[in-house]
Amino acid sequence: VQLVESGGGLVQPGGSLRLSCVASGFTFSSSDMSWYRQGPGKGRELVAFISYRGGSTTVVDSVKDRFAISRDNAKNTVYLQMNSLKPEDTAVYYCRGELGFLGYWGQGTQVTVSS
Repeated sequence: VQLVESGGGLVQPGGSLRLSCVASGFTFSSSDMSWYRQGPGKGRELVAFISYRGGSTTVVDSVKDRFAISRDNAKNTVYLQMNSLKPEDTAVYYCRGELGFLGYWGQGTQVTVSS
């Protein structure tokens, strides 16, 4: 099982990034997917969720209207579009896959929002 995130980096406040997470080794199309983040000195927190067919999505209030989650089951990939980034969005972003009682984590990608 492997989840590989990419797309992180350094961006100025107000900028945008698109994170990708490519999955392998499990049935991606049957798995609910989420993005989490862990900021400096903070615990890991849920950012966004998408159901296995993409019919249900949720983003937390702190990123609502700025972030959007989507997926392409043909490519085994989940995305996180991040717009109007703020310094407080600085964190390591992780994707997570859940299939029944099983859960899988990626290694994370760093997002730094700074001028």
